[in-house]
Amino acid sequence: MKIRIYASSTLTTRSESRPGLPLWQLAPTRDSTGRRLTDFMMLIPRLRSRTPEDIERASRDIQSVLALHQDVVFADLNLKLNLLWVSLRPSPGAISELAAAIRLRVPEAVLVAHYAEPH
Repeated sequence: MKIRIYASSTLTTRSESRPGLPLWQLAPTRDSTGRRLTDFMMLIPRLRSRTPEDIERASRDIQSVLALHQDVVFADLNLKLNLLWVSLRPSPGAISELAAAIRLRVPEAVLVAHYAEPH
């Protein structure tokens, strides 16, 4: 099951019986003006093994945090990998701020990787 969270604040949930497109083909690398985006990933250990209610609560909590940040362009919560990917417009401290806000709502989430365009 994959839950996608887009900047439009819509949440799409779907189960995939066949492999989907790789994330690198789904996640945007530039915004609508052509400006490069920055990305980060958070691991949420054992999320997929929780009850459906707990998974839904975690995804709503993540979506509520991301909806407050206008620079978020794309987010993907992959339950098979227990991994959250977020693409956003770069701004100083944005990744740290978002990761900390997500951890307040989903304490077990751990920042594992991020990419920021050098200035």
